Amino acid sequence: MLAKVKSATVIGLECEEIDVEVDLSSGLPCFNIVGLPDKAVEEAKERVKSAIKNSGGNFPQKRITVNLAPANIKKEGPSFDLPIALGILAASEQIIFDTEKSLIVGELSLGGKLRKVNGVLPISLMAKGKDYRQIFVPKVNAKEAVIVEGAEVIPVESLKGLMLHFRDEKKIGKEKPFKVSFENESNPSLDMTHVRGQEHAKRALEIAAAGGHNILMSGPPGSGKTLLAKTLTTILPPLTFDEALEISKIYSITGILPKDSALITKRPIRNPHHTASNIALVGGGQWPKPGEISLAHRGVLFLDELPEFPRSVIEMMRQPLEDGTVTISRANGSLTFPAKFIFVAAQNPCPCGFLNDPVKNCSCTPSQIIRYQKKVSGPILDRIDLHIEVPRVKQEKLMSDKRAESSEKIRARVVKARERQLRRLEGTGRITNSELKAVDIKSCCQLSDKSIELLKSAIDKLYLSARSYTKILKIARTIADLDESENIKTQHIAEALQYRPKS
Repeated sequence: MLAKVKSATVIGLECEEIDVEVDLSSGLPCFNIVGLPDKAVEEAKERVKSAIKNSGGNFPQKRITVNLAPANIKKEGPSFDLPIALGILAASEQIIFDTEKSLIVGELSLGGKLRKVNGVLPISLMAKGKDYRQIFVPKVNAKEAVIVEGAEVIPVESLKGLMLHFRDEKKIGKEKPFKVSFENESNPSLDMTHVRGQEHAKRALEIAAAGGHNILMSGPPGSGKTLLAKTLTTILPPLTFDEALEISKIYSITGILPKDSALITKRPIRNPHHTASNIALVGGGQWPKPGEISLAHRGVLFLDELPEFPRSVIEMMRQPLEDGTVTISRANGSLTFPAKFIFVAAQNPCPCGFLNDPVKNCSCTPSQIIRYQKKVSGPILDRIDLHIEVPRVKQEKLMSDKRAESSEKIRARVVKARERQLRRLEGTGRITNSELKAVDIKSCCQLSDKSIELLKSAIDKLYLSARSYTKILKIARTIADLDESENIKTQHIAEALQYRPKS
């Protein structure tokens, strides 16, 4: 007897349909799984056998062959446990159900209970696109699956309960959709109003938030670089549903979606330690998984003490900073993950941190300073839009009772600037000025004759590269949007030039 059950596997951020074919034939009892299974899939044999017996089913004493088709795609993870078990029950005529219009995933315990599996959100998206009538998932994954509008999700607690459902003895009700609300990041301890002084740095962060620009802060220890970086999320606009779906897909396949939420509703901020490896930051592994730069998608990636990161790790960020994606290549093929994040980096000007400090003298030798500053290469620095100095906070500002502008007020300006960008870039697939392509520059960044003369002078005096020139135009466009100006003015170009490195 032959039975076929529909399932799916996640490859990168996309899904492939998998036909779980189960054949029962005469011969010595054995249980074989073919179709490029990994170790977790191979071990499904023991889980499925025990789960069927402990759920009141009869495990057939026959030659059982399970084929996971197409056979040229590698299958990993325990999500094939449930479809394999149902295939065996269907092939032995213990249950009957519509195998063509039902998509099934789930990991079984030895007692037949269903455990959580990774990647249910992209699987649910694929199922909707393929017009599956029902999606059977573990109950703990049901909220994640039902996010996709129109998907009929059946939450399964146990194999026994699903057997009763298919026998029409005790039906399982479908998961009800729920409303998702996107709120602004609210953290009173990280509000901009608590940052004393540093008006120049806060202005640069406002520009970075409005246009999605990268920023590098340099200054002595204790000047507030880390606090400034962490407050950035409080002035970013709330997520849209499409952005939340993009981020949640990444978190779903890595298995780190919050337990109390099936959808990421706040912009992520990732702050990896400087001991992070290449794979941890960029992604990879034998079965490539997203790294920190993809987990920061549509949010913030903060690298504190940038020169302390291994040079090889920093250099691997060249492509993501330029393209907004990261491609991981292995012998079996390549996978591309999204990586559109605001890159925020902080560093000291020298190993001791007090180079050019007006109060404390630097104790580093010239050779130590040069060696420290060369840890971050020119091409990486050229890919960072905003370069700012964060000096020591003066005593009168540090002890002042005057409250600074709150994150809420700054965020209101950022949201308005983003709305202008969305209208301008409608239909292009891009949402911020930092994503402008060469084809957009001419239409979005028109300059007056006076502004062109200022830029020509800056190119000659500052030795600007073609990339730096483009970044200045993008920053000026963002400053104009914050100023609610339709055109880029000379003062917008002048301010944008202030954020380029001084040497």
